[in-house]
Amino acid sequence: MANKLVRGSLIIFIGNIIFRVGGYVYRFLMAILLGPTAYGILGITLPFQGIFQTLSAGGLPPAIAKYVAEYEAVDEKDMARQTIYTALKIMVFLGLFFGVLMIFIVAPWLAYNYLGKPAALIPLQIVGLITPFSVIVGAFRGAFQGVYKMEYIVYTRAVEQLGMILFATAFVLIGLSTVGALWGTVLGYSLSVVAAVYIFKFHMGKYIPKASDDFVFTRKDELKLAGTLVKFSIPVIITAIAEMLIYNICTIVMGRFLTFDDIGFFAAADPIARLPLIISISIATTILPASSEAFKLKDIDMLQKYVSEAYKYSLLFVVPMCVGLALFATPTLRILYFKNTAYVAGASALAILSIGMTFYSIFAISTSIIQGIGNPRIPMYILVGGAIVTGVLNWFMVPSMGIAGGALATSIACLLMMIPCVYFVFRLTKTKAPTSSVVKIIFASLIMGIFAFFIPKSTLWLFPGIFACIIVYFFALILVKFFKKEDIESLRHFSSKFGPLGKIINKMLNLVEKLEFRN
Repeated sequence: MANKLVRGSLIIFIGNIIFRVGGYVYRFLMAILLGPTAYGILGITLPFQGIFQTLSAGGLPPAIAKYVAEYEAVDEKDMARQTIYTALKIMVFLGLFFGVLMIFIVAPWLAYNYLGKPAALIPLQIVGLITPFSVIVGAFRGAFQGVYKMEYIVYTRAVEQLGMILFATAFVLIGLSTVGALWGTVLGYSLSVVAAVYIFKFHMGKYIPKASDDFVFTRKDELKLAGTLVKFSIPVIITAIAEMLIYNICTIVMGRFLTFDDIGFFAAADPIARLPLIISISIATTILPASSEAFKLKDIDMLQKYVSEAYKYSLLFVVPMCVGLALFATPTLRILYFKNTAYVAGASALAILSIGMTFYSIFAISTSIIQGIGNPRIPMYILVGGAIVTGVLNWFMVPSMGIAGGALATSIACLLMMIPCVYFVFRLTKTKAPTSSVVKIIFASLIMGIFAFFIPKSTLWLFPGIFACIIVYFFALILVKFFKKEDIESLRHFSSKFGPLGKIINKMLNLVEKLEFRN
């Protein structure tokens, strides 16, 4: 079981990195090829695409994974297969229902009434076509997860991502603009459905064989199973929708008050601001099972060590990254969108959002710790409250401050979510906050930030400036005596996973040992 967990976690981690990189490639290509106005139209569709996909899935993929795994554990393979089929029926119904709802009711209302932008009608209607394909592949991914075949999830994601990028790029290049980009998404998801069905039919037989001849499952039994699945999925979908709104509600509000150009500038800056989350979410993914195990064993000392180190090592990397992104926002956008430098207008949003991502990083880690020690509803309530606060702040700040107002509203909401979540972590785990380490990280980042402030903010100085900032931050950490011997060993173990980059980090750690512990 331990090998399954480690192997599955590693595969999903690699898949998530590839999926996130693929998402960035798709967004960057579309931004460059479409231009701010058309990319703004695409940007306004993406939140609704995510929301309707989540609603249509009904929170069922995790339910499928849970119950398939449970039935497999007790060798009830007939029930495992039936769980997949019953959930698939529910999800197909929901996918078709929400797809039709989006095409004929929601999209026209959004385009003409809420947004007041008729040009968004057809792109929003195409979102309704994406929905059924996305929920069907979601059901199969839940089945793959239930039997620990995480590589099958990665395969279908790879097909989806590659199809989206290739078809969307081709359609945009032949002049189909935003509509072409969205049709590429439809084809990407449809191809992933084909891949999922193929894998399920030809490679899942040994894990979930065909139903036994004596297996009897009545309509009443199926309704009971459906009720069990739906009951489990309700908290999941509430959490998923709330988290999605935290990410996207500013774009939805901007669609009401701002132009497509403004939305395009914000949509170009947003994914860059979230780059530091790769680190914090990776740590959050690791801390959840670790804290769960320590809590189950009632090993309070180990639990407190995990909590303290999770915050410390996340902030060690995330804080300087966020500060650097904020200070170098303009040259970063100018280099990334070199084909259309108009996107530099999103620099203010990028700078503000980058700081907000520091708060969200701490919130993400705190959420995983709280879930790991058996309190999943606390983060759900905080997320729901955070989504409401984000919406209210955006509604008042976007009309007067534009995209900078949306970024500031989101950042404030992230701060307000972080505070209670951190409070519950320290209260429930009885852990003492690593105040000294956090203060030293902030002080070292401040030194780096002051140094970076005087570096010219031009494309020519961007990469030399980043390199110089890394060196200054490193020596600032030594100056404030951040490193302890146990930190060196932990970081050395961590760096061993990063190949050539890890060797560079290891050499830097050797230098720290000579400077800090020479006596």
